[in-house]
Amino acid sequence: MNQKEIKELIEFLIDKDIAEFELERGDVKLKVKRAGIQATPQVVTVATPVPIAAAPVLAPAAPIAAPSASAPSAPVPAVQPPAAAPAGEDESSWQIVKSPIVGTFYGAPSPGAPPFVKVGDKVSVGQVLCIVEAMKLMNEIEADYAGTVMKIYSTNGQPVEYGQKLFAVKQ
Repeated sequence: MNQKEIKELIEFLIDKDIAEFELERGDVKLKVKRAGIQATPQVVTVATPVPIAAAPVLAPAAPIAAPSASAPSAPVPAVQPPAAAPAGEDESSWQIVKSPIVGTFYGAPSPGAPPFVKVGDKVSVGQVLCIVEAMKLMNEIEADYAGTVMKIYSTNGQPVEYGQKLFAVKQ
């Protein structure tokens, strides 16, 4: 990869608000990691770069059937299965948090850690609800709505699709 390609990649990642990205091609390893709002790209080259023909850098992600090596290897505490609405509860007033990407759902930050949220928990805007792993990147999914978690649609290690329901929050 040349400097121009790296710069274009970093600009693309910033534009798409991707927090962390890693690419390996032969002897070249590229890792970009952003912290907070300001981008702090880190480029690491291992060995001597080998000329590589230009190719699209990103392709649509495919569903991941099993956690990767960077994913939690021990079982994570189970997230409560989807529950029906309490008697007389109007589900139409619930706000739905959907998956912004294809990946694997994790309800806790690490193996053995308590889940981010449980049914009945109060959440605020921006609070982390879960992690969706995609392409070996752990993407924190945050609450778009303040309220009470009424339903959790996914379980740990379950593949999720783009736009799939993850949580129902009652405002």
